[in-house]
Amino acid sequence: MTPEDILKHPARVLTQAQRECYFEHGYVGVESIVPKDVLAELQAVTADFLDKSRHETESGNVFDVGPGHSAANPVLRRLKSPDEQSDAYWQFSTGLMADVAADLVGPNVTFHHSKLNFKWYDESDTVKWHQDIQFFPHTNYNVLTIGCYLEDTDMINGPLAVLKGSHNEPLYDQYDSDGNWTGMLSDEDAAGVDQSRVAYLTGPAGSITIHNARTLHFSPSSKSPVPRPLLLNCYTSSDAKPYTAHPMPTRNTYKIVRGEQVRWADHDPRPCQLPPDWSGGYTSIYAAQSGEDKAAPKGMM
Repeated sequence: MTPEDILKHPARVLTQAQRECYFEHGYVGVESIVPKDVLAELQAVTADFLDKSRHETESGNVFDVGPGHSAANPVLRRLKSPDEQSDAYWQFSTGLMADVAADLVGPNVTFHHSKLNFKWYDESDTVKWHQDIQFFPHTNYNVLTIGCYLEDTDMINGPLAVLKGSHNEPLYDQYDSDGNWTGMLSDEDAAGVDQSRVAYLTGPAGSITIHNARTLHFSPSSKSPVPRPLLLNCYTSSDAKPYTAHPMPTRNTYKIVRGEQVRWADHDPRPCQLPPDWSGGYTSIYAAQSGEDKAAPKGMM
């Protein structure tokens, strides 16, 4: 569906101005949209998982931990697939966030994946400039991610930053010169990013960020000792079909969360770079960007 077609459908949650902002700039932020009781439940569940991570010594199927992680000083980078770890997360994915997604991808919405990323007061927690769609290319670009700040987020604790209008520009190469997948821009490409177009999306707990899968984005390192959790849910229009294996499928992958399944795929003529073969599994963007994931395959599907 085109933006014009999507905008013809009545809004469920967002204002028309917010929807138009998303289509024009490739992102939109909405402050304090999550009800307080829902937010409190998510915060409590997240605190419990953070505590459980203290018992882990290395990254696994549930937790991605950073260097120096210990029981006394947990360095939890990511809770993997929260939709499968707690019903509270899944209910959130299929509730308000699914309505937000429908306002921007159309009435038929497919759930793709979720993750819960943390900032942990370390220079290495920077998520470098990248675009999402090269990780999981689809037949069209009605693919987006909605982030929910579970704690107040400002310039001190590493907010999401986006490049205005980059969703309508060519995609970047996210392999290095030797053909290794890095999941980020090269240093040369990153140095060329127009800083005057960068928007930092801050807000109190319960605020959301929404960015298109083509939108260039990053997040700076946190300067706060208090972890900053960002709960992310990715959705697609149901007429956007994946070209490649899902990086980390769960029992909820590709479920229809609004509307119905469609019988025709829609194809955008703009090309998209293909990622490595994810059929053997995926670690995290942190591991890819830091070079930790040395076993990652180099070939493409």
